[in-house]
Amino acid sequence: MNDRILGIGALALAAFMTAAGWGIEAPFAYEPVGPRAFPLLLALIIGLCGLRLVYKGGHQVEANPPGANGRIALMMAFTVAYAFLFQWLGFVIATSLMTVFVGRLFGGGWIKCAIGGVVMSLFFFVLFDKVLDVVLPGGLLETLI
Repeated sequence: MNDRILGIGALALAAFMTAAGWGIEAPFAYEPVGPRAFPLLLALIIGLCGLRLVYKGGHQVEANPPGANGRIALMMAFTVAYAFLFQWLGFVIATSLMTVFVGRLFGGGWIKCAIGGVVMSLFFFVLFDKVLDVVLPGGLLETLI
């Protein structure tokens, strides 16, 4: 595999994100930018990076070290599980679990990952839900938070 193949993949992803994000509209106007801006901005950045790889690429990419492909597959599985469990478990529990498991993939200890996951999820819940007024699901902790 070389950089140009990755660039073509990035361009395809950017095109998909643009097509999917173009139709996003809020039921009512609550801010001037709207929810469409974020996926389109991400698609633009990914597309520009893809163009750069296609234009300047051609370098051979090193193979992943042993065991990396398994960790990548686990990361994808954790992300899918996070997406499915996010609403039911709620932001705090789902994010804590995701952080613990991802931290373990990167070689962190159980205690450090657990403390980091809980502190981070609580901090971001308070920041987004209480300070920035972005509604996050409470899930199983709905009555406590």
